[in-house]
Amino acid sequence: MVKGKWGVAHIYASLNNTIITITDITGAETIARCSGGMVVKASRNEGSPYAAMKLALTAAEKAKEKGLVGVDVEVRAPGGNKSRSPGPGSQAAIRALARAGLKVGRIEDVTPTPHDGYMPKGGGRGRRI
Repeated sequence: MVKGKWGVAHIYASLNNTIITITDITGAETIARCSGGMVVKASRNEGSPYAAMKLALTAAEKAKEKGLVGVDVEVRAPGGNKSRSPGPGSQAAIRALARAGLKVGRIEDVTPTPHDGYMPKGGGRGRRI
């Protein structure tokens, strides 16, 4: 194991946006955060792999300035009664964190799963087009 300060990279990846928050190991103190809207102009591009790569590089630079050498990654999709699979930006963000010089430890999926919650919107027969 590499000596130095480690943190946790929380990656929220939906179809429309990607948000990265880098915290300390306990998750109590936020070290860096960045979202898709901070790096691209058009809102339709916020969830793209390109935006995820750019925002991961930005967040990693801020984290390295504060003395982090590595991160454990927690990937989260919208979950609940919405999509349970992470958006297109999640893989690009993890790859960009590694390329930025941070050591990547454990990668974990922390998407919330319903234990028989409420129905998704769209009615009993789904959204009819």
